[in-house]
Amino acid sequence: MSGKFPAWLRRPWASGTDFGFTKEVIEDLELNTVCQSARCPNIGECWAKGTATVMVLGNICSRNCGFCSVPSGRPMPLDADEPAHVAEAVRRMGLKHAVVTTVVRDDLEDGGAKHIAQTIEAIHRLNPDTSVEILVSDYNGEDEAIQAILDARPEVFCHNVETTRRLHPKIRDRRFDYDNTLDALRLAREYAPRSIIKTALMVGHGESPEEVEETLKDIADTGCDVVCIGHYLRPTKQQAEVHEFVPPERFKQYEEHAYALGFKHAVSGPFVRSSYRSEEILDTDFARERLALV
Repeated sequence: MSGKFPAWLRRPWASGTDFGFTKEVIEDLELNTVCQSARCPNIGECWAKGTATVMVLGNICSRNCGFCSVPSGRPMPLDADEPAHVAEAVRRMGLKHAVVTTVVRDDLEDGGAKHIAQTIEAIHRLNPDTSVEILVSDYNGEDEAIQAILDARPEVFCHNVETTRRLHPKIRDRRFDYDNTLDALRLAREYAPRSIIKTALMVGHGESPEEVEETLKDIADTGCDVVCIGHYLRPTKQQAEVHEFVPPERFKQYEEHAYALGFKHAVSGPFVRSSYRSEEILDTDFARERLALV
């Protein structure tokens, strides 16, 4: 879609002392962030608040989705010190809720599940009062990998649906499967009944409102607790174009529909991302009750 972004899809440039502090922590510990690699429009706001979403398993993804600017190719060997460095970053930033995401590592036998579990455990060990939210792949439908991550007891487990069934094969890497994604959420719900299960999807790829509502119904049927709905913004010219600028009022309609389907928490807006302001989930009654039992 050609043309400039509408005014409600623009963000200020990143700057300021607090932003610089976050950047210094990330660089000093040699960590990757999805904020940078995925060119997130919220980086200025989040880093200025002293928070960042760390991306583990390296900075090169073995898959290549049409919407994502994270580099794709042959991944580097795992960094054994990464879990400890992530935990230290959480300590330095004083995070009460740490969000960690990952690249996909199809080159590893377990998809990196053990390394992710070690990262969750390292954060909890160094920061016992901090909750951990982990955003992971579908692991090609391999239950053992997802179970290994859940055994590390993340307070929030997230796997993103990203888009509707029709558009899934068009904008996601061919190795992703819409039904595998739903199965991953369903498995997490059944295997870890005390954890919060979360997903996210984007609009602006040419989906109809009816398709979004159908996708929300599919997700709700898995037992997923939380859904985030945001607007796709093209990171670079190498990624898929924005098909439509979805108006703010439609996001409100999607949020209302999600609550009507039974989601315990729903956030919908142009700049919503699965990790954006994710700490706000801790302020909900359902999360307080659920996490008190973990």
